[in-house]
Amino acid sequence: MAKVLLLCGSPRPGGNTAKVIEECAVVLRGLGMDTDTVSLAGRKIESCTACLRCRDEGSCHIDDGLNEIVGKLRDAEGFIVATPVYFGTARGDVMSALQRIGMVSMATDNFLSWKVGGPIAVGRRGGHTATIQEMLMFFLINEMIVPGSNYWNMVFGRDPGDVQKDNEGMATIRLFAENVAELISRIHYKSRGDSP
Repeated sequence: MAKVLLLCGSPRPGGNTAKVIEECAVVLRGLGMDTDTVSLAGRKIESCTACLRCRDEGSCHIDDGLNEIVGKLRDAEGFIVATPVYFGTARGDVMSALQRIGMVSMATDNFLSWKVGGPIAVGRRGGHTATIQEMLMFFLINEMIVPGSNYWNMVFGRDPGDVQKDNEGMATIRLFAENVAELISRIHYKSRGDSP
């Protein structure tokens, strides 16, 4: 069974970003995907120092839990990342995580290549588009495949539960999750020589 790793970049367990990620997981599981959700809440993810020790060690030398995420990601066919919007961009530790994951992949065996997924931005009012573009750079430079939806992957909400009121945003996210599952299935079948 194909697996999708979902990364929730919010510091608030059960907040709006977590609700959006869980909606993705529900859709993915309904389409036969195995899901694993990792939250950055309570973690202190440091920034990449570009020391390149990962090239020799095969993992990041900073001991803050990121290697656990890298291990889970190595075993996944998909990767979806959701972040709240802070001052018009992704949370700093989300980008720190992505940059270090990307560095480990590039310095070792390019394990991110051909994984399917993409970014999601959750915020009160603005900055969603810039946040998606910022995170999208990670996916594209690592040879990952990002399917679209019928709008950009953004959901509006401030207070806990507000995202459930953004019907268009949640519908966009559900379709995105469906497209991630469909694309993984097609790639998975083709790699086994089957037909979907």
